[in-house]
Amino acid sequence: MRTDSSPGTLPAREHLPAGNAGTPVLDVVIPVYNEEKDLGPCVVRLHDHLKRTFPYAFRITVADNASTDTTPQVARRLEAELAEVRSFRLEQKGRGRALRTVWSASDAPILAYMDVDLSTDLNALLPLVAPLISGHSDLAIGSRLARSSRVVRGAKREFISRTYNLILRGSLQARFSDAQCGFKAIRRDVAQVLLPLVEDTGWFFDTEMLVLAERAGLRIHEVPVDWVDDPNSTVHIVRTATDDLKGVWRVGRALTTGALPLDRLTRPFGDDPRDRDVQDVPKGLARQLVGFCVVGGLSTLFYLVLYSLFREFSGSQVANALALLVSAVANTAANRRLTFGVRGRGGAVRHQAQGLVVFGIGLALTSGSLAALNAASSDPAHSTELAVLIAANLAATVLRFLLFRAWVFPDRDGSAPPESTVAATHTPSSPAYPAGGHQPYQPRYQPQGPFPQRPGHQPYAQGGTTTTTQFRAGEAADGTWRDSTMQLQPVRPHDTEPGEPR
Repeated sequence: MRTDSSPGTLPAREHLPAGNAGTPVLDVVIPVYNEEKDLGPCVVRLHDHLKRTFPYAFRITVADNASTDTTPQVARRLEAELAEVRSFRLEQKGRGRALRTVWSASDAPILAYMDVDLSTDLNALLPLVAPLISGHSDLAIGSRLARSSRVVRGAKREFISRTYNLILRGSLQARFSDAQCGFKAIRRDVAQVLLPLVEDTGWFFDTEMLVLAERAGLRIHEVPVDWVDDPNSTVHIVRTATDDLKGVWRVGRALTTGALPLDRLTRPFGDDPRDRDVQDVPKGLARQLVGFCVVGGLSTLFYLVLYSLFREFSGSQVANALALLVSAVANTAANRRLTFGVRGRGGAVRHQAQGLVVFGIGLALTSGSLAALNAASSDPAHSTELAVLIAANLAATVLRFLLFRAWVFPDRDGSAPPESTVAATHTPSSPAYPAGGHQPYQPRYQPQGPFPQRPGHQPYAQGGTTTTTQFRAGEAADGTWRDSTMQLQPVRPHDTEPGEPR
């Protein structure tokens, strides 16, 4: 499917309704592992800040991923003392696993997370989530590398952070400035479609999430932050860096092969209803023209190099046919992926076959031009041959683009079957965390089930001011929030494998 013209799985963004003051609009998740000393002061400070400054109802969720100290007891004590605090227990380690599990089960329309050390100044929290509440953006990240950010940290961490972001820019063409800042937020409707595509369960989780969101065309808002490094951080830098590089390689390979169904994340153009169904306007024409011209220019250079090489041991007609054949195959593959946004292997053989028909037309034009030149001059100069071939290829290029757009890669949106949708793990009228454990994820890159309605189109869950619902693995909900601690089922088939480094 061509992503430039797809109407998308996600609906147009809308401002969250101002009503339902008792319903949590923001769920701030704090993933922790053996943080018995820092957890209490962190949650109390965050809770006090939100009470004083945040204009909507909120929830703070402590996501304990397999702590072995007294962190679970501290989390339960905070839950008992503060009405807006919830505790969440997982039996496997991994920050990404904790975030994905809690975010997938939350009923709040805005989901955020921050590191337990609160290295980021909390005054950036409202600017972080405001674009998501207003419907302007899909994700938001804090950036320590923005010009107006103020950062205090050692030279070693500064070097590692900047090097990592340079690697992301060079290898995955990432345009966001800071992937590792532990201060991010996402709209729930986006998370429900995006999270099943994210494979990592550790520290590379949010980088992978951002790369996929950016490649799908989702809007990422960046907020400059004030940030002070925690000298007592327990993150294993070398191991984390190694895992991150493995993740970069894996995601880069998936993007190159087209294994990711990113068209599921596309949105319609604009938020104005008049912009959602623009009639009689060619979709993506400008972008396709630019892409086709770039691919065509490179293909022409490739063709001329091949022609010059083949001309050394064959006649002009044979050299032209061989060079055009090889360059035509490469040209069709490049235009298929880059110009018309067709991903995956489906239909590749048919597209190449149709491309060969287009190649035959181009061969007829260029061969006819050479025949006319040879008829006019018995021994034309090599430069003259090249000039004639360039002119013939320009004419063939225009015809090739028209045939590619109208025949080989046509816009099939009008005849496409109904879009597949993605499952919600909860309903807005149900409690935040489902009974019986979390629904296992489908295999890699396979979103599941029907897509949920947007929060703006139906009321959120009601009655969640100070009461919630107790959930334990294998048990039914009892209708209260007095003890929401639970043990979750593995969210991926391989989550029970040993050797999880975090």
